[in-house]
Amino acid sequence: MNYETSTIAADEHLALPGGEVDRRSRRRRLYIALAIGAMLAVGILWYAMAGSRGQETLPKAAGARSQQIPAISVAVPGRDTVRSIINGTGSLAARREMPIGIVGEGGVVTRVLVEPGTWVRAGQVLATVDRSVQVQTAQSLAAGVEVARADARIAQTELDRALQLVDRGFISRADVDRRQATRDAARARVSVAEAQLAEARARNQRLDIRAPEAGLVLARAVEPGQIVQGGNAVLFRIAAGGQLEMLAQLSESDLVRLRPGVPAQVTPVGSSTSFEGQVWQVSPVIDPQTRQGIARIALPYDPALRPGGFASARIMAGASSSPLLPESAVLSDSDGNYVYIVNARDETERRAVTIGEVSDQGVSIASGLDGTERVVLSAGGFLSPGQKVQPRTVSLQR
Repeated sequence: MNYETSTIAADEHLALPGGEVDRRSRRRRLYIALAIGAMLAVGILWYAMAGSRGQETLPKAAGARSQQIPAISVAVPGRDTVRSIINGTGSLAARREMPIGIVGEGGVVTRVLVEPGTWVRAGQVLATVDRSVQVQTAQSLAAGVEVARADARIAQTELDRALQLVDRGFISRADVDRRQATRDAARARVSVAEAQLAEARARNQRLDIRAPEAGLVLARAVEPGQIVQGGNAVLFRIAAGGQLEMLAQLSESDLVRLRPGVPAQVTPVGSSTSFEGQVWQVSPVIDPQTRQGIARIALPYDPALRPGGFASARIMAGASSSPLLPESAVLSDSDGNYVYIVNARDETERRAVTIGEVSDQGVSIASGLDGTERVVLSAGGFLSPGQKVQPRTVSLQR
C-alpha cells in the first residue's frame, strides 16, 4: 500500500505545471535568504554589544592599574641645629665638704650654737667645751707673769743703784756685773711666763669648735653634755661656700664627648624644677667593673638641692647642623639603618644613613642625606627599591 501511495505522489508531482514549480523554488530561496539575514543581524548585534562591553572594561582596567600605585607621604627635611644631649643620673653632694672636729684637749660640750642648714662665716663658733679648769690654769699663769715682771723691776732698780755707787768706790765692778745678770734673768723669766700664759690662752681658744671657712652646715654629730676628745671624730660637716654638685655617672663613650665648662640641667628626683649648672670636672679614670666614670656638675646653692639626694642631668655636649626625621622614617635591617627616598621619576630608592642624636624631636641623620631629598615618612617597610609611588609632600612639625 505504501508503494502505491508513493507512486501516486510522484505521478502527481510530475503532473504539476511548470509555473507552480517555479513559485515553490522562489519561495524556498526567499526563506533561505531571510534566515541568512537574520543570522547576520544577530551576529552584528552581538559584535556591537561585545565592543561596548570592551570599551567599558578598558577604563576600569586602567583605573585598577592606577589604584595599585600606592600614595605615600614624603617630606624634605632640610637641615636643623641639633643639640647633642647626654643624659645621666647620679647623686647630689657638696662640692667641697669639710669635716670639722675638735683640735684641743677636749672635754664636756657645753653649747652647740648651729643647726644643719645654718650659714656660718669663717671663724664662727659652732660649739663650746667646758673650760673651767683651763681658765683657772690661765689665771695662775697670768699671776706668774706679774710676779716675774715685779722681780724684773727690782733687779733693774738694784742695777741702777749699783751703777751709781761703783763710781764712788762703794762697790766693786764685779757686784755690778752680778746685778746686771740678775736683771737679765728676771727679764727672761718674764718672757717665759708670758709665753706660758699665751699658750694656755691659745689652748683654751681651741676648745671652741670653729668654722674654718664660710659655708653651709650640712650635719652635726654632737650634743651638749657629750664628752669629746681631740682626734678623728667629726662633729660637723660644712659645704664650703654653700657650693653643691652632682656626681653624674656616664658611660665611657659619653665622657669622651665632654669638656669642663659645658652647660647642664639638673632635676632632683620628685621635683619638676631644673637647675642650671656646668661641668667643672670630668673623671680621669673609668671604673673597670661598671665601665662608667663621673662628670661633676657644679650647682649654686638652693634649698631644693639636698646633698645625698638622687637627680638626673641633661648635659649639652655640643650642637651640629643635620637633617632631622621622625623615627617612623628610619628603618633598619641586617645591613644597617636606611631610609626610602623618592626620585624625580616618582620611584623609591633605598639610602643607607648613619644615625646621630635621638631625642623627642626626632632622629638626626649624621650622614647619608643632605636634607634636599624627598624622604618617605612612613610605610617604608612595605616598599621596595624601584617601586612606582604617588608622593604627597607634607611639612614636618618641629
